Amino acid sequence: MDISELELLIESENPVIVDVRKDFEYNSGHVPNAKNIPLSQLEERYAEITDGTYLICQSGARSARACQYLSTKGIDTINISGGTIAWNGPLEFTDRL
Repeated sequence: MDISELELLIESENPVIVDVRKDFEYNSGHVPNAKNIPLSQLEERYAEITDGTYLICQSGARSARACQYLSTKGIDTINISGGTIAWNGPLEFTDRL
């Protein structure tokens, strides 16, 4: 799925979105309501992801790898090609001191 399709989906539904970028990348701006599970933590945290979850990263490469990994665990996810850099709407920011 490309980013424009996700933008339309967000307008009509409340999809579950997981951002697989590193913490500092996520904190510096992410798609609204996305949860952060860095790719480096996916092996330990994959049980937090359910079928139908949308995975996003910066461009779509890491989230594609995450989708492939989750498929081996029997979890059906959707990769967002284009990633956060293609997002046209406002980003959310996480303040961490």
